Amino acid sequence: MSGSLPIALEALGHDVRILMPAYPSAIVAGGFKTFKQLGGTSSTAIVKGILPGSKVPVWAIADERYFSRNGNPYLGADGEPWPDNAERFALLCRVGVEIAMNRLGLDWKPDIVHCNDWQTGLIPALLTEEPLRPASVFTIHNLAYQGLFPRFTFDSLRLPPRFWTPNGLEFYNQLSFIKGGLVYADRITTVSPTYAEEIQTPIFGCGLDGLMSFRKHRLSGILNGIDCEAWNPASDTYLPSHFDSKTISKRLKLKTLLQKEFELEEDPNIPVLAWVGRLVEQKGIDLLIELLPQLMALPLQIAMIGSGDIRYERALQQWGKLFPQRLVIRLGYNESIAHLLEAGSDIFLMPSKFEPCGLNQMYSQRYGALPLVRKAGGLADTVVDANATTIKNGTASGIVFEEASPDSFMDAIQRSLALYQTKSDWAKVQSTGMNKDFSWEISARQYAGTYEQAIADISSNEKSFI
Repeated sequence: MSGSLPIALEALGHDVRILMPAYPSAIVAGGFKTFKQLGGTSSTAIVKGILPGSKVPVWAIADERYFSRNGNPYLGADGEPWPDNAERFALLCRVGVEIAMNRLGLDWKPDIVHCNDWQTGLIPALLTEEPLRPASVFTIHNLAYQGLFPRFTFDSLRLPPRFWTPNGLEFYNQLSFIKGGLVYADRITTVSPTYAEEIQTPIFGCGLDGLMSFRKHRLSGILNGIDCEAWNPASDTYLPSHFDSKTISKRLKLKTLLQKEFELEEDPNIPVLAWVGRLVEQKGIDLLIELLPQLMALPLQIAMIGSGDIRYERALQQWGKLFPQRLVIRLGYNESIAHLLEAGSDIFLMPSKFEPCGLNQMYSQRYGALPLVRKAGGLADTVVDANATTIKNGTASGIVFEEASPDSFMDAIQRSLALYQTKSDWAKVQSTGMNKDFSWEISARQYAGTYEQAIADISSNEKSFI
């Protein structure tokens, strides 16, 4: 989102800046130069670059104490959060406020500060301390990640005492970064309309459903788009051959290549089911594993890449040893193989327990693989279940099931296999999915409307964006 939405907004005529930490992996491509030294002898500086493939400026906060470490931006080598995460992202937030108020001599003041997830949650809160402030929009990408820290962290960060209240940043005697956005932002968005509704319920609200319901009139769901250049079967640089909705028969070459790559039996008639993603319970991998005794008795193949819970990794590896011609799991992630799985598989599995938005179901439709998804979050908003009515009226684009149970998942798999045997209907559903518009332009126009609402909320008329 942070890489694609700014480009789409710029194309609509808006002035955009991206602010982020200067992670080594993000700026290694070059082009970043020191733009502004902060605090005289301070070790903190702003370095400036350009978002690849655009003219959008990127301002990155360089600070060797906090952002120069290699690896995961949030987790150490032991898989645990960096112990100074509160200090790291408080710095990001404070610099964000200084830029928003044009106090760093950059000669630029926005009318909107668009914050993403808990790492930026203090910005809307701190902006409320400022007169003549810009409006703020806060986007929730996954409410389960909240940025919770002990009470002493609140004190050590020297945050205004008035914020320590259940109506502020306090959450069961902990400091909650995400509440800074949820309580104080002028407008709140999340990454799909259905997820915006789900987080107002105890099941998906992660303890914040009451707050979400209270602020529902300022809350909206806007679907993420996809990078339609990087994910285009007609020009995908990761693929040796290409196709579109009018030449979909060319997918067969890629299916054969996929079967070769995963050392599966090369049979054009056997359906190939694909999985790309984390092997964690949220994604419904436990449902798939529970069904493997039944699935391995059916005429199908399963090709997977991903990593996650060691229990699930080992279980899948064991099943792969038992049925090497039927199921292959490759641990980790490979961008080239991910594209091949979208382009060469027949059915793409996403049985998520919850899914704020999801991208792979959009990729799979664009590539002619039917997504098989649970009716949750963005999956519910982007995939139309194939049944007699939707196939006839040309809206069906995949298979959708409701209950997060092995039986419901199995029923959906059987429905997809039956549809696969009805070639005319299968082709019609493929064509519908491939011709959907999942571009960022649609989302960008909705965000621009949200920005205007936020500006109206504080009676501002300027039109610059950060």
